[in-house]
Amino acid sequence: MALVTLGINHRTAPVELRERIAFTPERMSEAFAELRAASGASEAAILSTCNRTELYLAGDDDCAPAVLRWLAGFHNLDAADLEEALYVHRDAEAVRHMMRVAAGLDSMVLGEPQIFGQLKDAYALAKENGATGSFLSRLFEHTFSVAKRIRTHTAIGENPVSVAYAAVNMAHHIFSDMSRNRALLVGAGKTIELVAQHLAEAGVKDFLVANRTLERAQVLAGTYGGKGIVLSEIPGHLTDVDIVISSTASPLPILGKGAVERALKKRKRRPYFMVDIAVPRDIEPEVASLDDVYLYTVDDLRHVIEENIRSREGAAREAENLVLDGVQDFLRQLRALDAVSTLKQFRRRAETLRDNETEKALRALRNGADPETVLRGLARGLTNKLLHEPSVQVRKATTEGRTEVTEWLRELHQLDALDADTVTTPEKL
Repeated sequence: MALVTLGINHRTAPVELRERIAFTPERMSEAFAELRAASGASEAAILSTCNRTELYLAGDDDCAPAVLRWLAGFHNLDAADLEEALYVHRDAEAVRHMMRVAAGLDSMVLGEPQIFGQLKDAYALAKENGATGSFLSRLFEHTFSVAKRIRTHTAIGENPVSVAYAAVNMAHHIFSDMSRNRALLVGAGKTIELVAQHLAEAGVKDFLVANRTLERAQVLAGTYGGKGIVLSEIPGHLTDVDIVISSTASPLPILGKGAVERALKKRKRRPYFMVDIAVPRDIEPEVASLDDVYLYTVDDLRHVIEENIRSREGAAREAENLVLDGVQDFLRQLRALDAVSTLKQFRRRAETLRDNETEKALRALRNGADPETVLRGLARGLTNKLLHEPSVQVRKATTEGRTEVTEWLRELHQLDALDADTVTTPEKL
């Protein structure tokens, strides 16, 4: 079975394209059904984050063109525009790519841990939609095992360097003493949880958390002594906050230029620091044009992140070696499974021949035939039928110059080197 991975990420596509290719939770079930139909794949999984959208497919090796057309059509894009940013990996390279993604080796922030959880969520969602089978399940589980090994045996995860950390780090360029600033966090997912943690460690004590679900906002805000609100309440609190960091799965902007303009008039030139981590974006890009507003997207965090990458390069080299080992382990497992399947088929065929010859002998015995003659006929018939097809194929391979088949036969049956005086003629086989 062929494995094909197609996708775009922060290296191949700007945020403007990534946000248009992102899959919203509401359309995931629809996407799985359409993707499998369009690609002909027997198994599929979809990973969609702020920095990448990737499709993992098990089935036809030639499905990439059809998947590209489907992906473009699903998101109302021109396939030619998407193709320029698209990468395709197959088989062993696709396995290696998934393991590198899980370990954070392909992330904007080298070694960041969030992608591991996002990949696990993607696998769970694929299972929930009945889109995975034994092949992808085995690949995901093995990938998770390799990623955990990398976290345990290398320093790739040491020192907090994530998009969340980079966002908080940039806030120090605007506010020297963050204990005096109030933060508004929009969303309540894992990324915002990490943002809240880093802000608290940086000295921020006053938190607002806005979320579509009030209960989830209150739980996260309560962890840091803050207050939870619903999204519709954001304009009423905007004047009183200094830091706004947003990461939701909303398909449309949550914070517009008009709301920020109205809040600015009451702030007397006190600056805003805003980071929009979401893809699609939560904050209208036009907000960046306002005076006293410092708005950054995930792409703007790149220079902060690059400083952290250098500290992890040694660990990354160790991690890459573990990934290569993981790829080889997985391929060995597949070969072993293939051998088991082939051996089962071989045994079933031999047992069918045995049963047929045995039944023929029993009928002869019931009809009064000589037992010794019947037994000799059974042995001769079974031997001929078991050896006939392999003999035909060995002779064919040899005449075609594929002499390695003869070597395999010798190895399988532990035969000595051919002795010209004991060669069996084709007529005797």
